[in-house]
Amino acid sequence: MTPEVIDPYPEGWKRGCHRTTDAPEGSPMTAYALAHLRPGAPHPEVFDYIEKIQATLDPFGGRFLVHGVEVEVKEGSWPGTVVVIAFPDMARAREWYDSPAYLEILPLRTRHVDGDIVLVPGVPDGYDPAVTAAKLRAAAAG
Repeated sequence: MTPEVIDPYPEGWKRGCHRTTDAPEGSPMTAYALAHLRPGAPHPEVFDYIEKIQATLDPFGGRFLVHGVEVEVKEGSWPGTVVVIAFPDMARAREWYDSPAYLEILPLRTRHVDGDIVLVPGVPDGYDPAVTAAKLRAAAAG
């Protein structure tokens, strides 16, 4: 089998392993914790989690941008709610998620709410998607 059959994504399109945006060396970019949550019935432990989460975010500069709102679906389907938390950079987002304080409260949510959580880097100031498109086009051309 050829690599195209095994992996249909050209270099530069690799999901989760290749950054197509360029930031000046050493310049931090905002990072985000994104949650797609599918809550079940209300539970007191979930309320406890919500009450306690901000104290786990504060040491890492985390702040809520979106918290548990219903979404307006424009394409596909999206059962559940969305949470978006901003951090100064990916290092602090990772440090928060792996922190003893957050790991202590995490089961209060995970025992009762199904969901997907990802940490993603933002784009640098002045980001131009046309530049990214050109790089992807060049990578696809080989």
